[in-house]
Amino acid sequence: LLLALAFLLLAHAAAVWQSQAVALFAAIVLGLMLCWPLHQRWPAFVLALLATIGAGVALYLSGRIFLLLMLPPVVFNSMAGIYFARTLRPGAMPLIERVVRGINDGQVPHPDVPAYARRLTLVWAVLLLGLALINLLLALWAVPGGVLHAFALTAPVSVPLAWWSAFANGINYLVIGGFFVIEYAYRRTRFPNAVYRDFGDFLRRVVKLGPAFWRKN
Repeated sequence: LLLALAFLLLAHAAAVWQSQAVALFAAIVLGLMLCWPLHQRWPAFVLALLATIGAGVALYLSGRIFLLLMLPPVVFNSMAGIYFARTLRPGAMPLIERVVRGINDGQVPHPDVPAYARRLTLVWAVLLLGLALINLLLALWAVPGGVLHAFALTAPVSVPLAWWSAFANGINYLVIGGFFVIEYAYRRTRFPNAVYRDFGDFLRRVVKLGPAFWRKN
C-alpha cells in the first residue's frame, strides 16, 4: 500500500513538473511494487526487479518513460472489470454474490440478495471498464509524453500531461473508492441484517476470504 501511494505521488509530481527523472523514479517504485509478491524468493525477485528497472531505463533514455506510468490505471481497471464481467457469464455465480456467500457461510441474508448482487457486479464491470477506456484515451492524447506524442503522431485532441495525471493518479481511484463507500452505505440500509457489524468488520471478513477465493473465477 505504501509503495502504491508513493507511486501515485511520484507519478503525479513527474507529470506536473514534466520531469523524466522523477518519472524514472516513479517507474522504479512501480517495478518494486509489482515484484514485491516475489520477495520471499530472492533470485526471482531480484531478476524481475532488474528486468523492470531495465525497461524503465530504456524508456527513459528514449524519452518515453511516461508510457510506463500510463499503464497501471488502464491495465488495473481493465483486468478488474473483466474479472467482474466474467462472473456474469451463463452458469457462473456473480462475483458479488460469491463474496456475500463467502462471508455468510455459503448463505445469503435476504432472498433479494442474488438479484442485487448480479446488478451490482454488472455495475462494477461497466464502471471499471469505463474508467479503463477514459484512462486509455487520456494516455493517447496527453501532451507531452502521451502515446501518440511519444511516437510523433498527431492526436485529435491534446490533453495536458498534468490533466492526464490528475485523472489517472487521483480521480480514477477516488471514483472507485467513493462508489465502494456509497454502495456500502446503501447496502446497509437495503439489507440491515448483514452478518458484519460495521465497515471495518466487513473489510476484515472480505480479506479473510484469502487468495484462493479470488482465484476461483
